[in-house]
Formats: sequence, C-alpha cells, structure tokens
Amino acid sequence: MSEIIRADGRAVDDLRPITIERGWSAHAEGSALISFGGTKVLCTASFTNGVPRWLTGKGKGWVTAEYAMLPRATNSRNDRESIKGKVGGRTHEISRLIGRALRAVVDTKALGENTIVIDCDVLQADGGTRTAAITGAYVALADAIEWGRAKKFIGQKATPLIDSVAAVSVGIIDGTPMLDLAYVEDVRAETDMNVVVTGRGLFVEVQGTAEGAPFDKRELDALLELGVGGCADLRDIQTTVLAGE
Repeated sequence: MSEIIRADGRAVDDLRPITIERGWSAHAEGSALISFGGTKVLCTASFTNGVPRWLTGKGKGWVTAEYAMLPRATNSRNDRESIKGKVGGRTHEISRLIGRALRAVVDTKALGENTIVIDCDVLQADGGTRTAAITGAYVALADAIEWGRAKKFIGQKATPLIDSVAAVSVGIIDGTPMLDLAYVEDVRAETDMNVVVTGRGLFVEVQGTAEGAPFDKRELDALLELGVGGCADLRDIQTTVLAGE
C-alpha cells in the first residue's frame, strides 16, 4: 500500500509534516500552535477555579472546547460568525467533538472543581482542521492542568489526565485508502473519515461518510488501521513536545 506516491510526495500511510509549538500564547494557562502541513490551528487553554452552576458542589471539574476559523483561513474570505449573528452548525459540531475527545481522557474528579476551556482557532486551513485541533488541544490541556497544579487548585498527587488523545483524517482516493488528507485530496475522496484515538489505542469517535461510492468492511478496516497508526505517531509527537525534547 505504501508504494503509491501522492501529489505531495508522501506514501499513502504517511502523515504530513507535524509541528507543535508549545506555550505559543504568553497569556493562556496552556497553549499550542499545531501544524498539519498547511493546516495551522492555535489551541489555547483557559483555567478557571470553579465550575458551571450545574456542577457546583459535586466535586467534579469540567472541560469544554470552542472551535472557529479566521475569516481568511481559506482561499476566500468568510464573514465572522459573530457578524452573522449565529454560530453555524459545522462550528457547533466540531466544538462538541473536540470537547468530547478531551473529556474522554480526563478524570473530572481528579480535576477538582475547576474548569478548562480550550479555544481552537484555525489560522490556515488545508484539510483536517478538526483533527489538528484535537491533537493540539490535548497539549494545551496538559499544560493548563499543570498550571492548575502549580497554583494548588489541583492536588499534587492527583492524576486528571488518564490518557492522551489525538485525531487524524483518512479517506479513499481513487480506490486507495490514505492517511491525513490535505484539502486537494479531501475534496476528491470517495470516502472521508475522522478517527479519534487515545494513547492506548482505544477509539473515542469515528466519523465516516461515503462521499461517492459506498465502502465495504475491508475498506473500513484498512481506514481504521491507517487512523490508529497515524494517531500512534501523533501520540509520540505529543509526548516528545510535552517532555520538552
């Protein structure tokens, strides 16, 4: 499968060049600027001591996320949703996806009655913005938790993070399963899928759609295998970045 060479020179099971610039924001309690090739997402984590009213007194924390694209993140300008007066359905869907992905690896009791809000702002889009956002948001979240521990809002021996989480896109192009689709591939995909996987290799979410021809179980298995392998590579990158290496 890896013998096929794509337009950008990658094999079908290769990720695009991935970089994570940890601590990009001088103000946020945790932050990461992540690049999946030409896709760039700024993830900032804001830590608040306290929880929403519906969680007060329950001894649990809360993690949530918001996603947005800058007006010129794509090849033509889009109006800000704040100007339109409402948040679009796609934005809501991706925000909720990022929140679910992060909460899947958080022990809210160990977090204590604290809230962490992750803002994922797409600076430049070239496919896979939601998967890049999840992968970068985990790094920002990990740093925000350590900020809370240093400020004694979280117990010194508490372990709020029970695993890592990353995400990647996969798809079928001209009958061939491929990993980490750039935009030029995404628009041609017969099948498009986003895979969210924990560091232990467990699935948090799989979003798959037949854009053209329906796919069979053999193709599904091939896509999932690619996704799991890609997320394992992303986990290793996250680990290296958080270790300061």
